Amino acid sequence: MQTLTDNILNVTLLEPRLKHPTIFRYFDELTEGESLTIHNDHDPKPLYYQLLGERGNIFTWEYLEEGPEWWKVRISKRKSGEAEETLGQLVAKDMRKAQIFKKYGLDFCCGGKKTVKEACQEKGLDVTKVERELQLSEKEEAIRNPLPYNDWSPAFLCDFIVNTHHSYVRNNLPDIVAYADKVRKVHGGRHPELLEIWQRVSEVNTEMMAHMVKEEKVLFPYIHELVKVADKAESAHAKELGTVQQPIQMMEMEHEVVGEHLAKIRELTGHYTLPDDACASYSLLYRMLDAFEDDLHLHVHLENNILFPKAIELEKRLN
Repeated sequence: MQTLTDNILNVTLLEPRLKHPTIFRYFDELTEGESLTIHNDHDPKPLYYQLLGERGNIFTWEYLEEGPEWWKVRISKRKSGEAEETLGQLVAKDMRKAQIFKKYGLDFCCGGKKTVKEACQEKGLDVTKVERELQLSEKEEAIRNPLPYNDWSPAFLCDFIVNTHHSYVRNNLPDIVAYADKVRKVHGGRHPELLEIWQRVSEVNTEMMAHMVKEEKVLFPYIHELVKVADKAESAHAKELGTVQQPIQMMEMEHEVVGEHLAKIRELTGHYTLPDDACASYSLLYRMLDAFEDDLHLHVHLENNILFPKAIELEKRLN
């Protein structure tokens, strides 16, 4: 009986010692963009890691069927120069993926330049499981009325970020600092981690307030000017700012600092799990911190993964 028909390989018909060598041989014979579908009677996950280790990140892996009798996987060879998308790029194209990354603790904003494989490897996660959920999310019903962030101009994005996310930070972060101070004074004796939480919240407050001023007074006005020049609304003016890339790099570094503080706060709180003796203020603090982190993830995502690349590309076109 033939084991390969129309690029579908029935692995169960092969001797065990020949399975992986045969799959590798057929994969190597694929031209770029072609696929090989394998049928097996168990999950071929070990093959994924072997293929990645011996051939590198030159393939995509898609489960078509997952048991209980058959496992069917489509393995496609990437085209040359076709780089794997990063976490940030994936979320920029489809916000549904943000919830999957959050579920697994994968940072798509500050750490958005990593690929799924790289991020999973760092955290010791099963990359095939994460990629499977990402693939399934693409088949789900689209989010109702998603905001078309990718379609907005850099200038509009700047204004949206200031009016939505900067306003949120200014309206909520001072209260979070106050509640963190209040709760650590009352409960700090029994829960010493509250001292570090308050310290980190205070540092986030200092960082963010200064950070937003730099964006609103320096970077965002410069991006507005780039858009005006591109639209030929007015001629370019000399700016002390030599290139948009330098302040963007600074903003991204500051994003990382704040992101690390919030990740540590989530760890200290046990993912915002309240102790038995928590009072109303304790509960409110955790809810506010959780909501603040959610908003910050979207806030930083819009800047790092959408606004900043748009601004850099725009400046390149004008030079």
